[in-house]
Order: sequence, then C-alpha cells, then structure tokens
Amino acid sequence: MSSFGIRVIFADDHPVLALANRQIVEPVSSIVCVGEARNSTELVELLQHTPCDVLVTDYAMPGGEYGDGRALISFLSRRYPGLKVVVMTMMDNPMVLRSLFRQRIHCIVSKSDDPGNLVPAIHAAYRGERFASPRVASLMSTWTDFDRVTDDISLQILSQRELEVVRLFVSGMTVSEIAAELRRTKQTISTQKLSAMRKLGINRDSDLFRYAHEVGLLSSAERSAGSGSRTH
Repeated sequence: MSSFGIRVIFADDHPVLALANRQIVEPVSSIVCVGEARNSTELVELLQHTPCDVLVTDYAMPGGEYGDGRALISFLSRRYPGLKVVVMTMMDNPMVLRSLFRQRIHCIVSKSDDPGNLVPAIHAAYRGERFASPRVASLMSTWTDFDRVTDDISLQILSQRELEVVRLFVSGMTVSEIAAELRRTKQTISTQKLSAMRKLGINRDSDLFRYAHEVGLLSSAERSAGSGSRTH
C-alpha cells in the first residue's frame, strides 16, 4: 500500500453508479480513488499512466475496444498481472460466478447487496484474499463442487450434443437450420436446446445469449461460424 492508501480505479458505464461507488470510499482513509473509466478503452488508457492497486469494475460494460466480462478480465490479467480486481455485477447465475473465481477474480460484489460491501471487498482484494458479498455467497453455496469446476463450465454441465446445439444457436442459427446442419429432426434439436437451458437454470433465449457471452461460448461460436466450417 502506498503512504496515502490503496489506489483504486472505478470502471462503470453508468456515471451515477460510478459516483455512488466513489462516495462510498471517500470517507475511508485507507482507500483513495485515482481514476474512473466508462468503458474498457478508457480503462486501459488510464491504467497505462496511473498507478493502481485495485480495480473495481462492472462485469457488463459494453462499448470499449477491449470488450467486457471474461474477455476484458482475461486481457487485464495478461497485461497487468499484479492488478487486483473487484467485480461488481447483477449476475445471479452461480456457474458464471464460479467461473470468475476460477479466473482468479477473488472478490465479487453483487449490486443488489448493500453498497457498503465494496469497502471490505477492496481491502480483501488488496491483501489477495477472497470476498463474496452476501448475495454472491448465497448463490454459490448451492454448489458444493467448487474446487472441481473448470474454466469451461459448459463442458462439465452439458452433454456434447447439448453444447453443440447451444453453440450453433448462439452463433445465429435457428432450430430448423441447426437440424439441417446436424441432420437431426427439429424436435430433437429443440429438446436438446431446452434440456441445456434447464441444466443451466435459464428460461429465456435472451438469457442464453447472455450466458454464452459471459462464459466465452459466444465468441467461440462466432469463430466457428466465421471459419467456414459449415459446408452449406
């Protein structure tokens, strides 16, 4: 820690939330805000010339050159390996939260919890300790196999055929197109898609797309679609 406290940067695409977070830490003598960013482009530019001990970042922060979510976190871990990160999120999918811990994010604060959780989260991140706000801890308590969860959680949860259907669906294909692609009936594809969503605790297609983005399935599906692997 520097002589004036833990240097923190806040990254959030909602100015009101960024201001609220800053107001929470201002009275804390051990924490000082050294910058704010509204997207990943601003964040990386700021990190290039501003010493920072702990980054507090929204998980979903679209619009920047370096993406958001897992893509941004992976980039930051490579570019700034010594940077400690606190993730703030509205996500309530325990699998995604587990994957963040496996991605070496030690501190996660739910935006639905008391904002005061941010202060102990910053202190814990600086010390290299783990912190989960009450909502996050409650969601993760439903999983007892944390130490056995891999980064590619979908491979562990879904069958190979279910995963294949989900990847094609989030790449933009309809159920009919997937059936034609895989030479299966529409009913079979629909059943496998619904089974995958049930296992993931997802009820809506929009949530399936969000989940795919959060765990990296969407990017891999896009790469597969763009590689010309389909022959028709």
